[in-house]
Amino acid sequence: MKLEPNQIASHNERLLSKHQQRLTFASQEVHNSDHILQQLSDFQIGIPSWALGTGGTRFGRFSLGGEPGNIEEKLEDIGLLHQLNASSAAVSLHIPWDTTTDVPAIKTLATQYGLHFDAMNSNTFQDQRDQQHSYKFGSLQHVNKEVRKQAITHNIEVIRQGVELGSKALTIWLADGSCFPGQLNFRKAFENTLESLQEIYTALPADWKVFVEYKAFEPNFYSTTVGDWGQSLLYANKLGPKAFTLVDLGHHLPNANIEQIVSLLLMEGKLGGFHFNDSKYGDDDLTAGCMKPYQLFLIFNELVEGMDQRGMNHKDDLAWMIDASHNVKDPLEDLLQSVEAIMIAYAQALSVDRIALVQAQQENDVVRCQEILQQAFRTDVRPLVAEARLRAGAALSPIALYRESEVRKELIRNRGNQTIATGL
Repeated sequence: MKLEPNQIASHNERLLSKHQQRLTFASQEVHNSDHILQQLSDFQIGIPSWALGTGGTRFGRFSLGGEPGNIEEKLEDIGLLHQLNASSAAVSLHIPWDTTTDVPAIKTLATQYGLHFDAMNSNTFQDQRDQQHSYKFGSLQHVNKEVRKQAITHNIEVIRQGVELGSKALTIWLADGSCFPGQLNFRKAFENTLESLQEIYTALPADWKVFVEYKAFEPNFYSTTVGDWGQSLLYANKLGPKAFTLVDLGHHLPNANIEQIVSLLLMEGKLGGFHFNDSKYGDDDLTAGCMKPYQLFLIFNELVEGMDQRGMNHKDDLAWMIDASHNVKDPLEDLLQSVEAIMIAYAQALSVDRIALVQAQQENDVVRCQEILQQAFRTDVRPLVAEARLRAGAALSPIALYRESEVRKELIRNRGNQTIATGL
């Protein structure tokens, strides 16, 4: 469904007076509020097609109804999110879940919603009905060359589809690894994977990037072939200038210093982008910022500092995407919450007094360094985030308007109560 402009205008009018009071106070607290507002207005976050339906655990999946059953309905849902927050203009598709036979129609539909296509995602962690060889024991790493060739061919097909849609990047996440000691030869698995990635890399158009994602655990219990950022960086360096590391916030061992990893990858020019989520124990795929908001801020603090040092464009030079699973929430509400948390962390990082921080670092004033960062983190920048939405014609309170408009009930009426989104 699509909201009428008067619905958004009426919603904003009711909240405007209180918003303006809060905005006045926030603008007085933050010295560079005009700059922050401009950066927030430009910033866009990719919505993954697989996150628009209910997720699940190994034990169950509980659909709430009205879920999108095809790519057209997925674009409709993302278009609605973008209407509500003006920060969700990018779509990250997953193949074969989102393969379309009518590319022109899909591109036209995306344009109508104000959307464009971000990184494409391949799938060699599931067996599809019509595939010849199984990925049970790996894909790009597999001991059988025919299995590797099948996985390579799939990734090249994803690139082809992405070119037609106007995407400029391929994300590769591998479930490859081993469950028991001795199951595979680590060195040979690495070499097989590198050889496979090199074939895929050769198929990249000149203006494309490939993101090599990593994960320290799961679905294999003993080893994963791209287990950490160091292994991903090895692949990226060996592949060439179009290859980068992609950081998923949930793909690290407990208490990993993700902000330091981000800083070093950025320094090396090998940070490709993010899959934002949050976790308590492992790869919990929770709403961004719901568990560790300070860590999310610290990550953005390194991003803002590092990107500015390199003269990078905040909006375009990295891929910003969400990757989450919505097991008990309405997926659209969860995505609205994640986008809001990301925008808040970004605004907080933009508000850091960098001159004062550098001086305190040079003087080894540890207390002052901490105070500068925590001042930015503890400052309520939500009115700035809301003002950026208001200026873009979106809702001052996206979730409130979503609920007032009874979006989920309307989706259930249109799509049915038993629908399950394509994907996991």
